[in-house]
This record gives sequence, C-alpha cells and structure tokens, in this order.
Amino acid sequence: MNSAWIKHAINEIKADYQRSADTHLIRLRLSAFPNINLYLKDESTHPTGSLKHRLARSLFLYGLCNGLIKQDTTIIEASSGSTAISEAYFAHLIGLPFVAVMPKGTARKKIEQITSYGGRCSFVDHASQIYQASEQLTREFNGHYMDQFTYAERATDWRGNNNIADSIFQQIAREPFQIPKYIVMSAGTGGTSATLGRYIRYQGYNTKLVVVDPEGSVFYDCFTTGKKDITGTSSSRIEGIGRPRVEPSFMPKVIDNMIRVPDAASIATIHWLEHILNRKVGASTGTNVWGALQLAIQMRDRSQSGAIVTILCDSGERYLDTYYNPQWVSDCIGDLAPYLRQLENL
Repeated sequence: MNSAWIKHAINEIKADYQRSADTHLIRLRLSAFPNINLYLKDESTHPTGSLKHRLARSLFLYGLCNGLIKQDTTIIEASSGSTAISEAYFAHLIGLPFVAVMPKGTARKKIEQITSYGGRCSFVDHASQIYQASEQLTREFNGHYMDQFTYAERATDWRGNNNIADSIFQQIAREPFQIPKYIVMSAGTGGTSATLGRYIRYQGYNTKLVVVDPEGSVFYDCFTTGKKDITGTSSSRIEGIGRPRVEPSFMPKVIDNMIRVPDAASIATIHWLEHILNRKVGASTGTNVWGALQLAIQMRDRSQSGAIVTILCDSGERYLDTYYNPQWVSDCIGDLAPYLRQLENL
C-alpha cells in the first residue's frame, strides 16, 4: 500500500473542504403561517451542487482510511445521479477513474456533469439492477464499489464535526425558535436521516425527525410495518429519493414519523417554490417542502408555534428536460392542478 499517496489523497479532500463555505439556511416567510418559521438548508451550493457532496466526501475518506481505496483503484458507484456527480468530482480530485451505474432514465444534465469530471456512465433498465451491475463491474475492474446504500449511515460522524445536523442547529441558534419542532428529510440511501435522527438523540433535543417518501418507494412501508425485507415493483419517479428495496443505511428506529407524498404534489411544490425563491429546485426538495407544509398546517390548526427545517437538496437546472418540461410532466407524472390549488390557497 502506498501510504504517501493515501496521505496525499486524504489531504486533498480535507483541503477541498477547507476551501468550501457552509451552506445557507434560508428562512421562508409565508403569511399563511405567522407563528411558524420554515427554513430550507440549501445544499445546492456545494461545489457539486447537491446534498450528496457531503456523503461523497465521507465515503472517500472512509474508503481511504480503511484501506479500501488505493492509488490506482477504479471507483464504482450505484447512483441515480447526484451521488455519482459528487463522487466523480472527488475521484477526479485525487486522480482515480470513476464509473457510475444508473438507470437509463437519469436526467441528461446529471450524466453530462459526471462525464465533465472524467467519469463514465453505465446504464441499466431498472433501478433494481444497479446493485448487481455495480458488483459485476467491480469484479471486472478489480475496483472498489463505494456502495452508498450500505455505507452512508456509517461513513458520516453523526455526533457532530459539522455534519448537516450540527450545521442546522448552529445556524438556527439565533432565530426566534432556537430548537426546531420538526426536521423533515426524504430518504435515498437513508444516510442523512440516520445522521439527523442520531444527532438529535445524542444532543438530547426534543426535535422530531419526519421522513417523507415518494410513490414507488418501500421506506414508508418498512417504517409502518417494521419489515425490512419488503421490495417494490416500480422505481421512484422522484430522482435521488425512494427505493424499491429497504437499503441497509435506512434506520427506521431513529425516525419519529413518516409521510407518503404523491409525486404530483412533489412536482407541484417545486413550481410553487420557484415563484417564492425565484429559482428552480429539484423534485426531492418538492417532496421535502410538501411534507414540511403538511406539518405547518397541523401546527397552525392546533395553534402551535415553532420552527420546521427541511432540505433544499439540489438545483432544478438539472431537470429542465423532465420536471420543468410540461409535456414530460403530463406524460410521466400527471395532473398537478389539484396540488397547485392547495398550495396557492395556503
């Protein structure tokens, strides 16, 4: 093992982190909820444009420090796009080849971003095929399969060290409500919700973690039934979240509640948000915000006050040919009008 190269690679990743600023916590002012503050943790401002930048950095450090990644190792990952973009960035940073295994329907912009960092894309017909295909490529290249779905919950230090939970609670400390009543998060690997839930418990906060889940995902069913062997027959139409199997990193016991969100509600919410933020956001953010708004409505109806924090996962510029294409939405998602009316009536 080339210890000098490993030391160099770790230092490159740490130096990249040192050059980066923390992401913003945006306060949404909604007149419909005068005593409830809603915040968006804007993860789109990372160098690779999404929440997955944190995960990719953690996975590379985990692999390097555990002797799994060496100087000439080919990195393989199963991903619908955002994790692959971030991992391609870090692979390029330390000079390693990278291959992403993803469903054929992945947004074109994501594919372009992966290749811009020198990565390659290998496509499968169905999301359920990415695991086997990744393992096969790992054997062919004698590489390292990052396997975000297994290692996401353990690669990040959930106790603190400026993880996303630590950052949220530091940033909200001077706000009117210094401890959020709810944090709302969607699950892709389940790693971020595991970090949030563990951190909340470790610090002794009364904050409740609510995980939102799109159609076609089995995480909600796992949470409600306690069964981890559930599998689905379809893929999630909300890129980056929802899975047809219960991933090893999904930790239902650290979650307080879950909400199933219709896909049309997720897409309606990103179009509603565009007018508030004057920018486009990805569909997983729509899922998060729809769930947060349902909690805000419950709080308002109960005359409760407090803060709700959720995540702005990535930019909508990646999805111009899908979620922001009216014809694609009509063909693949359906009628947004009922959900848009609910949002406009808030």
